[in-house]
Amino acid sequence: MSTTTTETRARRPLPPLMRISDAAAERLRALYDKAEGGQLLRIAVKTKGCSGMSYDLNWVDAPGAGDETVTDQGLTILVDRKATLFLIGTVMDYEVKAMSAGFTFINPNEKGRCGCGESFHV
Repeated sequence: MSTTTTETRARRPLPPLMRISDAAAERLRALYDKAEGGQLLRIAVKTKGCSGMSYDLNWVDAPGAGDETVTDQGLTILVDRKATLFLIGTVMDYEVKAMSAGFTFINPNEKGRCGCGESFHV
């Protein structure tokens, strides 16, 4: 005699696609309020560099058909749907160094980076 149960398993909540650090939020607010007013930052992943992939940031007027909308810290950014699997759980940060400043990504999916830091692989 066999019995079958049809219990519904509790689903684990998915991690957020992306989060925005305090430093990145401050910089994005400044950009949204001034030079890039009315536009949204769109993040994609492109084939580039010696490790294979690179983050690609662009300003767009509106979300595209294949864009995911991420809202964090009261800010909205767009993520290319093709990049979502590579970016799940990523934190977007903003770093100011002695000779440069820019957005950086703390991506738990990265398995390695090239020596210059321009590209990564998963």
